[in-house]
Amino acid sequence: MNTAHVQLSPEARASLPRHVAIIMDGNGRWARQRGLPRIEGHRHGAESARVVVRAAGELGIQYLTLYAFSVENWNRPKEEVDALMKYLLQYLKTETAELQRHNVRLHVIGQIYRLPEAVQTQLQKTVRLLSKNNGLTLIMALSYGGRTEIVEAARSLARKVKAGELDPDDIDEHLFAQHLWTRNIPDPDLLIRTSGEMRVSNFLLWQISYAELVVTPVLWPDFRKAHFYAALEEYARRHRRFGTV
Repeated sequence: MNTAHVQLSPEARASLPRHVAIIMDGNGRWARQRGLPRIEGHRHGAESARVVVRAAGELGIQYLTLYAFSVENWNRPKEEVDALMKYLLQYLKTETAELQRHNVRLHVIGQIYRLPEAVQTQLQKTVRLLSKNNGLTLIMALSYGGRTEIVEAARSLARKVKAGELDPDDIDEHLFAQHLWTRNIPDPDLLIRTSGEMRVSNFLLWQISYAELVVTPVLWPDFRKAHFYAALEEYARRHRRFGTV
């Protein structure tokens, strides 16, 4: 795909999603195709994240959620996990100034307590430094799993019922959503998955109930502004009925 002077059509600009979520898949395959260590795929994938964050902010998209590290990823070889955490720490340190320049806020969802202490500390610092920005809200899903999120929400509600603070009959979809890690964040309108895999991989299971899905064969380290725009063009062609006719 030619990425030079890529433009978004007026129709797509007129119907931009409020919230885009991305499953950034294909780093390992990208590296394997080039005879490189898997971690090189992750390193090059960081540039794709940088490009998409900038493009989303320039368009005025309000929320962008990136699936950066799943609860299942802890089962990968320790060497790869350690390298991923190292790159995550490096990304946070080097990108804070870039995010600040582009008026981006940072929010993090997942079992953050499982991350290395240095990563947790840097996350807190970066979130604090960017907290007064009012442009794009970048949501990083780290040590995240959709089923884990739903179970933790159910436990939280159960504790309130047990303590006599909540009547079970008062639990509805809105109240349940307020106990998720994404509370006060609108559900994604568009879910993009790279690398051509046709599954959602335990990502935002509650929140993507009515999201439009766009799957691209492009591996994440090769994903650029033109591919992002192509997904937005596809989204603009969809007719969202939300169960109506």
